[in-house]
Amino acid sequence: MEASQELEKSATNYALEAVRLDKQGAKGMAITMYQKAIETLLRLVQLYPEYSLNKVYIQRAIAYQERIKVLQGAVGPADQTEPQGGEAKETEGAKTSEGKKASYEDLIIKEKPKVKWEEVVGLDTAKKAIKEAIIYPVQRPDLFPLGWPRGILLFGPPGCGKTLLAAAAATEIDAVFISVDAASIMSKWLGEAEQNVARLFDSARKSATEDNKPAIIFIDELDSLMGKHSNEVGGEVRVRNQFLKEMDGIIDKGKNLHVYVIGATNKPWDLDWPFIRRFQKRILVPLPDHHARLMMFKHYTSNLTLAPDVDLHELARLSEGFSGSDIKDVCQAAHLKVIGEFFESGQAANKLAKPRPMKMSDFRQILEERKPSVSLDMLSLYNRWFEAFKAL
Repeated sequence: MEASQELEKSATNYALEAVRLDKQGAKGMAITMYQKAIETLLRLVQLYPEYSLNKVYIQRAIAYQERIKVLQGAVGPADQTEPQGGEAKETEGAKTSEGKKASYEDLIIKEKPKVKWEEVVGLDTAKKAIKEAIIYPVQRPDLFPLGWPRGILLFGPPGCGKTLLAAAAATEIDAVFISVDAASIMSKWLGEAEQNVARLFDSARKSATEDNKPAIIFIDELDSLMGKHSNEVGGEVRVRNQFLKEMDGIIDKGKNLHVYVIGATNKPWDLDWPFIRRFQKRILVPLPDHHARLMMFKHYTSNLTLAPDVDLHELARLSEGFSGSDIKDVCQAAHLKVIGEFFESGQAANKLAKPRPMKMSDFRQILEERKPSVSLDMLSLYNRWFEAFKAL
């Protein structure tokens, strides 16, 4: 597992434990777990400053910090003595409600993405499907008497461009882009989770009707919201049912409403069939082919100084099986190797000195030490699921 994935998993585990303790009323231990989740998320952002989901992680950390403030305000004399009269109870409830509302707003991102369509390297089949489902209907709705798909499922190995595809589609049609991860929706301390889902869709519908702007709801880690669960509690069932209701509302009753739901998952086989069928487009976002890998190496090395012996075509051949994020990591690691040598030699003290150009041997060394993040077994699972459920 990559270091970034390990940090993501750790942050998720800390957050889930914090929510569990929070529900049980163990405020002190919950605060500790929220703090660990915040520290892990911020470390992830610092180590991978250009990661596409960093804004989501920062917003999530802010929300956890807000919850800590609420819990810290609740710890003290009020915990040890009964409130004096109904007015005190009402004030305390109002503060808690206000904290929940603020935290919910912090968990969604409505900032317009700045990803251009041409920045999404390769993925021609996926791009064609998204154009037919979203971009063309927005440009000429009069040409679609039978309507158009409102639900698009992007699935495939991690690091292959699912988030980029959604962001590029939003940029192309100048849409409001509402990005939220499923784990945040399921956080009960942010209020009733089914209400969070309803507010999410209400916000998108308002944008499409009142502001006359298309809206894209992008939900990452979709399997955590709509996956198969053997030990569901009542709250989870209600959230799932609410999501189904909202999806039906925009699919069957949306008429010409330009509201789209794009879900992304690395584990499509964990999704229940009732949810799968509501995504009329189910698109595999695969590992990059040779040409796409070549374009990625050109893109990621465009601002680096390369020696004449660097053969990008050969690097594309040697990196077969690597994801887009893997290729970025290779370029970054090779560059850090050269920068490290520069500092260790003592030349960095001279402001006019520059590091040596990156050689082919630098890239070869990194490629020999690094394995693809996606195994052949995983690829087989994706291909089998695609053959069973594909809808392009």
